Amino acid sequence: MLDFRESRIVPTGMCVSHVAIAKGLAAAKFGTPIKSAECRLRPRTYIRAVLQLVSASTNDITQRVFLNMFLKNAWYVAAWDHEITRELQQIMVLGEKICVFRSESGDLVALEDACPHRKLPLSKGRIKGDTVECGYHGLTFNCVGQCVWAPGASGIPSNAKVHAYPLHEKYGLVWIWMGNPALADVSDIFEIENYDSPDWGINRGAAMELDCNYLLMCDNLLDPTHVAWVHQSSFAADATKDTPLRIKKTDDGVIVHRWMMDHEPAPFYKKVVEFEGNCDRLQHYEVRYPSHALIRAVFTPAGTGGPDGPLHENTFIMDSYNFMTPTTEGQTRYYWFQLRNIRPEDEALSQMMSDDVQHAFEEDRAVLNEVQKGMANKASPHIDLPIDGGQLRFRRQLQAMINEEREVDQQMAE
Repeated sequence: MLDFRESRIVPTGMCVSHVAIAKGLAAAKFGTPIKSAECRLRPRTYIRAVLQLVSASTNDITQRVFLNMFLKNAWYVAAWDHEITRELQQIMVLGEKICVFRSESGDLVALEDACPHRKLPLSKGRIKGDTVECGYHGLTFNCVGQCVWAPGASGIPSNAKVHAYPLHEKYGLVWIWMGNPALADVSDIFEIENYDSPDWGINRGAAMELDCNYLLMCDNLLDPTHVAWVHQSSFAADATKDTPLRIKKTDDGVIVHRWMMDHEPAPFYKKVVEFEGNCDRLQHYEVRYPSHALIRAVFTPAGTGGPDGPLHENTFIMDSYNFMTPTTEGQTRYYWFQLRNIRPEDEALSQMMSDDVQHAFEEDRAVLNEVQKGMANKASPHIDLPIDGGQLRFRRQLQAMINEEREVDQQMAE
C-alpha cells in the first residue's frame, strides 16, 4: 500500500487497510455512501460482500495504485547495449512486459510483449527478417508494431497491432521512453560529463536486481549520511556521521551535498588518491527525475577544498552514475558506472574499483531489501529526520509531476 501523507510515496502496511478499500468498494457496488451501505446490509451480509470484493479486487487496485507511482513520459534505462541482440527477449519496465531485439541492420526494436490475438508473448515467437512471428497462430508484426500478416483473414484487422516504444543508444546503455511516443526527445536523456574524454577512466559492473521499490534507492542516493553505517569498510569516515547537509532543489531534481574538511580519507578512496595525509572531501548526491543519479566524490589535500577552494592538482574526482529502472512496484533494476580523473588506461585500477563498488552496492541491496519489507509490514508509522529533507523534496516534486501527467492523460481520454 501507499502512504501519501505529506506527498510521500512510501510502502507501508497500515496506511490503507483492506477494510477501508473494501468499504469503498462496497459503497460503489451498492450505489450508496458507506454509512448507508452498512446500515442497509445486515452485518454478516456486509462482511461477506466485503470479503468477496477484497478477494476479487484488491490486487487490481493495488497494481493500479502502484503504477501511479511511475512517471511515464521519461527516459529509463532498458538494458546495457550489448544485452539486446537478434534474439527475442522480454524485459519489464514500469510493470509492462516488452519484447526487445535488433533488426537486421542492428537497429533497436521494442514492442508490447503480447500478441493481440490470444496474448501469447511475442518474445515466445520467432524473428523472421525484420518481423516477429507469434508462436501461437503466426500473426506477424513489423518493427513499428503493425501486423503485416494474419492467418485466415482476407485483410489485416485494424486492431491487430502492438505498441512500439522509442529506444535510443547512449553511454553504452539502451534508453526506453515509456510514455507518449510523440513526446520522446533524446535531448532529454541524462547528460554525462566527460564520458568520451580520453582523460577520464571508466569502470562499470553488471546490472543489479533489487527487491525494493525504486524510490527507496532514490532515497539512498540522496542520503550521504548512510555511508557512515552501511559502508564502514569502504566509503565511511568519521566526518560522514555529523557534518551538516546542504539541500538544493533544481529544475531537474534535488542535490544534497556537503564539504568535510581536514579528515582522513575513507578506506576505498585512500587506495586511489595521489596525495598523502588528510583531505577535504565533497559528497555531492544528486538525483534527477524520474530516477537517475550522479554521486560526485571529490578528495583534495586538506586546506585546498571547500565551496571556494582552488583544488589541488592532485585532486581526485569520481563521478558515479546510477540509473534505477522500476520493473514492478517492488522491484528495481539498477545500472551504474563510474568516471574518474586519474589513470584512464589503468585496467587493473578499473577492475579494482568495480569490485569494491560492487561490494558496497551489495551492502546497499541487503539493507534496502529489508527496508522494503519493513516499510510494507510494520505495525507503526515510520518517522522522518532532518537528514531526510532531500528525499522528501524529491518525492513531493516527483509525485506532483506524476499527478500532472495523469490529469493530462485523463483529459485526453475524455
